[in-house]
Amino acid sequence: MMEMKNKLTITGTFLDEISHDIPSANWGKKEWQRDFDSMKAIGIDTVILIRSGYKDKMTFDSQSLKNVTLLRSAYIDLVDLFLLESERCGMDFFFGLYDSGKFWINGEYQKEIELNLRLTEEVIEKYGDRKAFKGWYASHELTMYDDKQLKMYQELADHLRELKDIPILMSPYVKGKKQFGETISPIEHEKDWDTILSALSGKVDIVAFQDGQVEFSELKEFMEINKKLADKYNLTSWSNIETFERGMPIDFLPIDWRNLRYKIEVAQSINVEKLITFEFSHFMSPNSIYPSAHNLYQRYKEWLDES
Repeated sequence: MMEMKNKLTITGTFLDEISHDIPSANWGKKEWQRDFDSMKAIGIDTVILIRSGYKDKMTFDSQSLKNVTLLRSAYIDLVDLFLLESERCGMDFFFGLYDSGKFWINGEYQKEIELNLRLTEEVIEKYGDRKAFKGWYASHELTMYDDKQLKMYQELADHLRELKDIPILMSPYVKGKKQFGETISPIEHEKDWDTILSALSGKVDIVAFQDGQVEFSELKEFMEINKKLADKYNLTSWSNIETFERGMPIDFLPIDWRNLRYKIEVAQSINVEKLITFEFSHFMSPNSIYPSAHNLYQRYKEWLDES
């Protein structure tokens, strides 16, 4: 593996095959093998299943969820495939929870909790002894203080810890103008997240804020707040460096390399411990369905090789 020359580099990526806003690449086993090789070639050592299911779609045929909700066949067990590839490439795999797309959105938090309690019990029975299974991902994304959402997180985190005591990751976001057309002030953001992380201290282990919702001019200030609060509550601080572009007429295309490099440099300046991205396979891979992602991979590799 190439020498990283003391740069903070991208060493983790989400795996997004159950999405609601980006297209499927329609990959099979060979395509995923090739992409894991491409990840490994630039130093990625951690992969995170962004969600194991969404609404009626699943990454594997879950009997526990089929018992209580309508699901379509998965046809291929992607969890097993991703674990196999993680094991082959020496990577850590984080399992993402199920998002009903309705219950927790509508305030029916107990239904969302119950689905995930049964699902994760099934997951441990099926995959819990796999060598690469090194973490949990709490896939329900938070942005502002909500007492009921916090209680959902706390109950799920306690359950996950009992099933398999491995790190629990969350990746929240800032309610910024690039996504919402309005801006939360740094003061409001710090107040909310001081309360949230205080409640989740000892429940969640790693917090990786998404970095794409605020303007570039605001990014460092918000990231400094996030790092300060993570340190305050003894949480490991990662950054979710988005490799897709926001704030353009067409969303969800590969990011301009100059924008990505800027965000990496900001993250390094505040001493986050690890960079993960949403997400390599669509937006940065030499195997992506987007040609500009192939170019981004080459620019990134050139930067890695610079002294």
